[in-house]
Amino acid sequence: MRWVELPGSDAPRVYLHGLGATAAAYFAEAATHPLIAGHRTLLVDLLGHGLSDRPRDFDYSLEAHAGALATALTDAGVTGAEVIAHSMGGAVAIVLADRHPELVSRLVLVDADLDPVEPARGALGSGGIAAFSEAEFVDSGWAEVRDRAGALWWATMRLTDRTALHRSARGLARGTVPTVRELLTHAEIPRTFLHPEADGPLPGEDALREAGVSVVAVADCGHNIMLDAPEAFASLVAAALAA
Repeated sequence: MRWVELPGSDAPRVYLHGLGATAAAYFAEAATHPLIAGHRTLLVDLLGHGLSDRPRDFDYSLEAHAGALATALTDAGVTGAEVIAHSMGGAVAIVLADRHPELVSRLVLVDADLDPVEPARGALGSGGIAAFSEAEFVDSGWAEVRDRAGALWWATMRLTDRTALHRSARGLARGTVPTVRELLTHAEIPRTFLHPEADGPLPGEDALREAGVSVVAVADCGHNIMLDAPEAFASLVAAALAA
């Protein structure tokens, strides 16, 4: 597993990307913003993605991604990290915090996946990819997904190993037991969840708030909050990490 590292002091910060993405492409601008720069920062590519290896004997479930990430962070000498994680990366971060609490001191989740998804052909995201068999997706299904993904997502998705992409999507759609949402609810570290205001109320928001999760709606953005609203994102992350 590989990452881009930015030097700094104080508590380390770890940025995790979503399905079919890479950390530097999605977080470089945010991580170097004056409001949140200065800490030792690791922009980590999950296995199968970006700069990292693509092992064929890896199942790419959320639990497996979290386990591999735990090994990489331990090897890097990281403990008590402030983890900022987008989409699938948010689900991985929640599992990481549950299974390896010494590695995570805070979570800032960026429109993270909390619930299982029913696979469906034609759907955007993990559900659409998981609807193919692995052989179908690797052979030709990826092209159908490419045509729906759009230029931004495809720019990094095309770098993702196709087997890894499919297995990661299946793992994300399947989720965990207990669910990722339940793991987040029961966590005892500071947790902030950012989501696009345009999507309306976050499902289960009241229960998350009751469990101590700070839920923040962000204006004028879509799923990629850090790219769509970089100034607001930096300000909100800075506030979450300073609280």
